[in-house]
Amino acid sequence: MNPVENIFADMPDNRKDELIEAILQTPGLHIERIVSHGQSSPEGFWYDQDDNEWVILLKGSAGLRFEGQEDVLALKPGDHIRIDRHQRHRVEWTDPDQETVWLAVHYQ
Repeated sequence: MNPVENIFADMPDNRKDELIEAILQTPGLHIERIVSHGQSSPEGFWYDQDDNEWVILLKGSAGLRFEGQEDVLALKPGDHIRIDRHQRHRVEWTDPDQETVWLAVHYQ
């Protein structure tokens, strides 16, 4: 029997770097927990991924921008979005006062 784990357990003490850890990986599917604390994408950097992604914000808040769009999408707990492969996007900001916890599902 597999042990029960909690998505909010073992939050990192080091708030300088974002934590990205695999929860489940199979051919064609990768699920990860991301814990941010005030981090954002580097200036001029855009994610351009080969796989589709579905992401849900579980705790905290964040701003997500898509290439070619002026508006930043402000995400709060419970908000989720599908990002098609090669849809360039970046994280403009994450909450500097608390952990922002994401669940990201990458799939083909």
